[in-house]
Amino acid sequence: MSQRVPEESLPVELSPFAAVEAAYPAELGRVCEALLRGLPVMIEADKELTPFFYKCLRDRLKKDGKQFLYLDGRPAQEPPPGMPPPSMMATLIGQLRDAVRGAVRERIIVLPHLDLLTTSSGGLTSEAREVIPLLYENPEMVWVGFKDPSFPLPRVIENLFPHKESILGVSRDRLRYLITQRESRKFGRGLQPYSLYKHVSGVNAVRLRRLLGAITGEDYPTDARPAYAQLRTATLTGNLSVPELDLHGDIGGYAKVKQRLQQEILDVLAHKDTLNDPEAVKRVEALLPRGMIFWGPPGTGKTLFAKAMASALGAAVQVVSGPELKSRWVGESEENLRQIFVRARQAAPSIIVFDELDSFAAARGTFTGSGVEHSMVNQLLTEMDGFRKEELVFVVGTTNFVESLDPALLRPGRFEFQLCIPYPNSTDRRAILSIYDKKLGLAMTERAMDYAVKRTGDLVEGTGTRFSGDHIQALCRALARRRLRDATQAPTEALDVERALTEFLDRPELTPAEEKVVATHEAGHAVCALFCPHAPAIDRISIRGDLAGSLGFVQYADPAHRYVVTRGQILDGICMLFGGREAEALLLDDLSLGSAHDLQRATEMARELVEELGMGGDRVPVRRFEAPGRQADRHALSDATRSTLEAAIEQVLAEQRARARDILQREKARLVALRDLLIERKVLDREAFTHLAPAQAPKKESALG
Repeated sequence: MSQRVPEESLPVELSPFAAVEAAYPAELGRVCEALLRGLPVMIEADKELTPFFYKCLRDRLKKDGKQFLYLDGRPAQEPPPGMPPPSMMATLIGQLRDAVRGAVRERIIVLPHLDLLTTSSGGLTSEAREVIPLLYENPEMVWVGFKDPSFPLPRVIENLFPHKESILGVSRDRLRYLITQRESRKFGRGLQPYSLYKHVSGVNAVRLRRLLGAITGEDYPTDARPAYAQLRTATLTGNLSVPELDLHGDIGGYAKVKQRLQQEILDVLAHKDTLNDPEAVKRVEALLPRGMIFWGPPGTGKTLFAKAMASALGAAVQVVSGPELKSRWVGESEENLRQIFVRARQAAPSIIVFDELDSFAAARGTFTGSGVEHSMVNQLLTEMDGFRKEELVFVVGTTNFVESLDPALLRPGRFEFQLCIPYPNSTDRRAILSIYDKKLGLAMTERAMDYAVKRTGDLVEGTGTRFSGDHIQALCRALARRRLRDATQAPTEALDVERALTEFLDRPELTPAEEKVVATHEAGHAVCALFCPHAPAIDRISIRGDLAGSLGFVQYADPAHRYVVTRGQILDGICMLFGGREAEALLLDDLSLGSAHDLQRATEMARELVEELGMGGDRVPVRRFEAPGRQADRHALSDATRSTLEAAIEQVLAEQRARARDILQREKARLVALRDLLIERKVLDREAFTHLAPAQAPKKESALG
C-alpha cells in the first residue's frame, strides 16, 4: 500500500486561506517575486479560488510595503434612491480610468474578472474595447489579472502580462497539508495521500476543503470505499459520470485485447497503488501511456473498451465526436478542445474519448478542408503535454483508419499505445452471443448457438462487411423482439436465428430460368473448388441474392495458411473463377454476363503472377516487370517483351480455363446434382452437400463434414 501519514501529523483545523497557503506556496512565491520586479502577472485559476489567492498574495507583500487596488466592478457606495445601479462593466471602466490616470503612488492593480472582457469564443466585448486603451495607457502600472480556465482571452489582453501562472487542482506533494485529523478518520487509520489524490487531483484547495468537510460516515471504517465514492461523486462536473462496465464480464471475447489492456494499463496502475516510495511511484507513472489509439472496423467495441477501462479505474468519461468539435469560427474549434481538457482535469481520474479522431487529425497534406484541423492537432498535443505526471487523465482516440492519422500523433510520448480491435472471430462471437443470450433471456439452444456463431461468420447480408459486435447485438435484439411479439418462452432455435437475419431483407425475385442460371454458375465455382488441392473449404453457397451486388455466391472458410500464399493457390483461384462460366457453357444454351467480374479478377491474378511475381514460366525472365500503380514502367518495355508477357498471361488463363472445363466435364453428374439441390433449397451450408463431396478429397483442408 502507499505510505500512510499518521493522523497526529495532520492539522487540527484549516481555514480556506490557510489551505491556499498550504497548497500553493511555490505558485505564491513566483507571483510575489514577479510583482516585486514590477512584472504584471496573469493567474489562471477557478473563480472560487480567486479571492483567497489574492488575500494570501496581499498578506505576503504587505511586509514589503506593497499596496493593492482591487477592481471588481462593484460601486463604492449605493446609488441614490430611485436611481438604477450602474452596470458592473461601466463601474469597472470608471474604476480603471481613475486608477490609471489618477494614481499618484505606486500600487498593484488587481483585476479579478478578466473574463468580463471577452465573449464565449474569446473575442472582445464592446465594453472591452474601451478598456484595452486604459490597460496600455500607463506602462508603469503593475497588474494582477485573474483568468477563469473556462474562458479564453484575446491575445491583446494576454500580451499585457509577461508572467503567467496556471493553477489547476493541487499537487500530490501538498495534499497531506490540506486534510484535517477529523476528516482523515473517514478514510480509515492513517491517511494514504496517493490513494486520495487520484480522486481530487483537479480540485482546487478551496473546493477540496469544502468537499472533505461534507463527507459523512463513521470514523475509522473497516471499508473506506464509501468515503471515496462520496468524494468521487462530488468531483464529477456537468454530465460526466463513471461507467459501470466490467472488462471481463460485460464484454464478450477478445481475450488478447483484454490481456494487453489489463497488463499494460490496469496492472501497472494497480502496482502503483501498492508502492510506498515516492520515487518508485514517479518511475511507474512515467511508464504509463497517456495517449492511446483504439483502431479497427466500425462496430467492434472501441468506445466500449475505453468505457470498461474507465470503469476499472473509477474514471469519468467524456466521449467527444471529432466532427462536432470543428467550427467555422476562427479559434472556436481549439477552444472546444481546451474546454474538454479543463473539465477532464477537474474531474480526474478521467478518460477523454475522441471518437473518429481521424476527422480532424488526418496526416498533414492529405486533408482538403479549411486548415482548422492542423490547429486542432496542435492544440490537442499542447493540452496533452500540459499534464502533470501524477494526474490520471488519459486520452483515447478511436478510428477506423489508423494509417490516415498524422504521424506526429503516433510518435512515442503521445499516442504511443495502439490497440487493434478487429472483427470478432468464432470464439469472440460465441462469447458475445452468450452475454446477450443471458441479458435478453433468449434461451438459445446449443444448436441455435452453434448456428448463430457460424452464420455470423459470413458477410452481413445486403452489405459487403463482416459481422461486428454491434451486428451481433442487433441480431440478439431482433430475436428478443420476436419472442416478445410471439409471447413465447420456448427456446430459441436455429430457424429463429435465420429468420431474424433474413426476414426483412429486400431480395431480388428471380424467375425459375434465372435461378437455374445462377445455380449453375455457383455450382460450377463450388465443384472446381472441391477438386482444386489448394482451395479453401466451402462453408456456404447461396442463390438468394443476399450479398450486396451479387445474385449468388460461394462462401469459403478461412484458409489453413493465412500468411503464406503459393503459386498453386493462385492458379487454383484462377481455375475456380473460371468454374462459373464453364459450368454455364456445359449445361446451358447461352452464357450470362455474371462472369464479367470473374474474368476481371482472373486476368488480374494472372498478370500479377507473370509481371510482378516472376512466375510466368520458362519463356519469361524471373524479374518484376511492373510495380503496382506504375503503369509507365510497362510502356517503357519493348514490343517483344510486352508480347512475351501477354502470351504468358494468356497461357496461364487458357490452362486454368481448360482445367476448370475438364473438372466439370468429368464431374458433370456432381455438378448437376449440386445445381438442382441449390435450386431446391436456395442456400446450402457445408453439411447440406457433404454427400456430394469427393469420397477422398484431394486436399486435407478441403474435406467436408
